[in-house]
Amino acid sequence: MRIEVWLYGPVARYAGEASQGSYAQLHPELPDDITIGDLIARLGIPAEELGIIFVNGNLAALPGLETGQHTVLHDGDRVGISHRKSMWPFQYRFGAHLTEELEETFRQREDLGFHHSYTH
Repeated sequence: MRIEVWLYGPVARYAGEASQGSYAQLHPELPDDITIGDLIARLGIPAEELGIIFVNGNLAALPGLETGQHTVLHDGDRVGISHRKSMWPFQYRFGAHLTEELEETFRQREDLGFHHSYTH
Protein backbone atom coordinates (compact mmCIF):
# COMPACT_ATOMS: atom_id res chain seq x y z
CA MET A 1 0.00 0.00 0.00
CA ARG A 2 1.03 3.60 -0.44
CA ILE A 3 0.35 6.47 1.98
CA GLU A 4 1.22 10.16 2.18
CA VAL A 5 3.24 11.25 5.22
CA TRP A 6 3.92 14.81 6.30
CA LEU A 7 6.48 15.51 9.01
CA TYR A 8 6.45 18.94 10.67
CA GLY A 9 9.06 20.78 12.69
CA PRO A 10 12.25 19.06 13.84
CA VAL A 11 10.87 15.56 13.03
CA ALA A 12 11.19 16.48 9.34
CA ARG A 13 14.85 15.48 9.57
CA TYR A 14 13.75 11.82 9.80
CA ALA A 15 12.72 12.06 6.15
CA GLY A 16 16.37 12.23 5.10
CA GLU A 17 16.84 13.89 1.72
CA ALA A 18 13.10 14.60 1.46
CA SER A 19 13.37 17.06 4.37
CA GLN A 20 12.76 20.69 3.47
CA GLY A 21 13.98 21.84 6.89
CA SER A 22 10.72 22.61 8.68
CA TYR A 23 8.63 19.97 6.91
CA ALA A 24 8.88 16.87 4.74
CA GLN A 25 6.54 14.92 2.50
CA LEU A 26 6.98 11.20 1.89
CA HIS A 27 5.05 8.59 -0.12
CA PRO A 28 6.29 5.30 1.31
CA GLU A 29 5.16 1.93 0.02
CA LEU A 30 4.27 -0.17 3.06
CA PRO A 31 2.87 -3.59 3.82
CA ASP A 32 -0.83 -3.94 4.62
CA ASP A 33 -1.93 -3.77 8.28
CA ILE A 34 0.84 -1.39 9.30
CA THR A 35 0.04 0.82 12.30
CA ILE A 36 1.05 4.37 13.08
CA GLY A 37 3.46 2.92 15.64
CA ASP A 38 5.04 0.74 12.94
CA LEU A 39 5.38 3.78 10.66
CA ILE A 40 7.02 5.82 13.42
CA ALA A 41 9.46 2.97 14.12
CA ARG A 42 10.33 2.69 10.40
CA LEU A 43 11.02 6.43 10.28
CA GLY A 44 13.11 6.20 13.46
CA ILE A 45 11.31 8.99 15.30
CA PRO A 46 11.94 8.74 19.07
CA ALA A 47 8.84 8.79 21.30
CA GLU A 48 10.09 11.86 23.19
CA GLU A 49 9.92 13.91 19.97
CA LEU A 50 6.38 12.92 18.94
CA GLY A 51 3.72 15.57 19.16
CA ILE A 52 0.30 15.71 17.55
CA ILE A 53 -0.52 13.03 14.97
CA PHE A 54 -3.34 13.30 12.43
CA VAL A 55 -4.70 10.62 10.09
CA ASN A 56 -6.80 11.91 7.20
CA GLY A 57 -7.33 15.18 9.09
CA ASN A 58 -8.54 13.46 12.26
CA LEU A 59 -6.62 13.81 15.51
CA ALA A 60 -5.14 10.37 16.28
CA ALA A 61 -2.61 10.97 19.08
CA LEU A 62 -1.31 13.60 21.45
CA PRO A 63 1.74 13.58 23.72
CA GLY A 64 0.77 11.35 26.62
CA LEU A 65 -2.12 9.77 24.69
CA GLU A 66 -0.47 7.34 22.33
CA THR A 67 -3.71 5.55 21.46
CA GLY A 68 -3.07 6.37 17.81
CA GLN A 69 0.04 4.21 17.79
CA HIS A 70 -2.25 1.19 17.29
CA THR A 71 -4.33 2.74 14.51
CA VAL A 72 -4.07 0.63 11.35
CA LEU A 73 -3.29 2.59 8.21
CA HIS A 74 -4.90 1.97 4.82
CA ASP A 75 -3.90 2.57 1.22
CA GLY A 76 -4.19 6.28 0.40
CA ASP A 77 -4.18 7.51 4.00
CA ARG A 78 -2.53 10.84 4.84
CA VAL A 79 -0.58 10.99 8.09
CA GLY A 80 0.70 14.20 9.67
CA ILE A 81 3.28 13.92 12.45
CA SER A 82 4.37 17.00 14.38
CA HIS A 83 7.26 17.46 16.76
CA ARG A 84 6.36 17.74 20.44
CA LYS A 85 7.37 21.41 20.41
CA SER A 86 5.36 22.27 17.29
CA MET A 87 2.27 24.42 17.64
CA TRP A 88 -1.29 23.23 17.12
CA PRO A 89 -2.06 23.65 13.39
CA PHE A 90 -4.01 26.89 12.81
CA GLN A 91 -6.67 25.20 10.66
CA TYR A 92 -7.79 23.30 13.79
CA ARG A 93 -8.06 26.38 16.03
CA PHE A 94 -11.75 25.68 16.70
CA GLY A 95 -11.33 21.95 17.28
CA ALA A 96 -10.48 18.80 15.42
CA HIS A 97 -12.33 15.63 14.61
CA LEU A 98 -10.95 12.60 16.44
CA THR A 99 -10.23 9.10 15.24
CA GLU A 100 -12.56 6.46 16.69
CA GLU A 101 -9.68 5.10 18.78
CA LEU A 102 -8.96 8.48 20.38
CA GLU A 103 -12.67 9.16 20.99
CA GLU A 104 -12.92 5.81 22.81
CA THR A 105 -9.84 6.66 24.88
CA PHE A 106 -11.46 9.91 26.01
CA ARG A 107 -14.77 8.16 26.81
CA GLN A 108 -12.93 5.72 29.09
CA ARG A 109 -11.09 8.44 31.03
CA GLU A 110 -12.59 9.59 34.31
CA ASP A 111 -12.23 13.23 33.21
CA LEU A 112 -13.51 12.38 29.69
CA GLY A 113 -10.38 13.98 28.26
CA PHE A 114 -10.30 17.68 27.62
CA HIS A 115 -12.33 20.22 25.68
CA HIS A 116 -10.64 20.96 22.40
CA SER A 117 -13.22 23.33 20.91
CA TYR A 118 -15.28 26.33 21.91
CA THR A 119 -19.06 26.55 22.12
CA HIS A 120 -21.10 29.70 21.76
